Amino acid sequence: MLRVNNIEVIYDKASLVLKGMSLAVDEGKIVALLGSNGAGKSTTLKAISGLLKSEEGEVTDGDIQFLGERLEKLEAEQIVRRGVFQVMEGRRVFEDLTVDENIQMGGYIRSDRAGLKRDHDLVFDYFPRLKERRNQLAGYLSGGEQQMLAISRAIMSRPKLILLDEPSLGLAPLLVKEIFAIIKKINQEEKTTILLVEQNANLALSIADFGYIMENGRIVLDGDADKLRNNEDVKRFYLGAGVEGEKKTYKNLKFYKRRKRWLS
Repeated sequence: MLRVNNIEVIYDKASLVLKGMSLAVDEGKIVALLGSNGAGKSTTLKAISGLLKSEEGEVTDGDIQFLGERLEKLEAEQIVRRGVFQVMEGRRVFEDLTVDENIQMGGYIRSDRAGLKRDHDLVFDYFPRLKERRNQLAGYLSGGEQQMLAISRAIMSRPKLILLDEPSLGLAPLLVKEIFAIIKKINQEEKTTILLVEQNANLALSIADFGYIMENGRIVLDGDADKLRNNEDVKRFYLGAGVEGEKKTYKNLKFYKRRKRWLS
């Protein structure tokens, strides 16, 4: 469905951020893109969605293909119309519009009234909290409710692929679990493909089918989600297992040498 083939991304014609980045997302799957801060995860999503140009970034090498069509030269609005919708980091909502008006904005590219009505009702089925607050200004919602609203706007565009950037950022753990359960439900019930960037690696891999580990602008490890969750390197560097209080054994030294190679 989506193929990112060996792309390079430069900001301000000087700063090389992605260095031969490649990944694949199969239809109907949830794919997690993991890595430390500054690895290039959000830049990868913006390269796919066409939002790089608004930040003085550009794809200078490689290509991005979605359903057989190249995306890297298209404008962001054209990419949305082809079925790719990015939910940005930081819960971007129209604060001076009501919840209901925000949701309707998500369907601005559509003209099928029956389908819009169905998806409007569907959003409230997934997020009953939003139905209770439908006439409230979005700026007065909690952080978790704003994240729900941002995802709802994506649903209203009836996308083939949703790009989710850090949906758990700044949210309470119980609310994060609720939102991730709904993300999984949307994938299963609506057959919507999802590429998920997330700092909470354990939670992301718990709902994903496949995962990629990214460092320093490129992929250093990939595999089935269950396989990655059981990988010793992933456990130590991204899942927080077995790091504090360890003795510096030869085995541990090998792990950290490998980590250093990923970052070089």
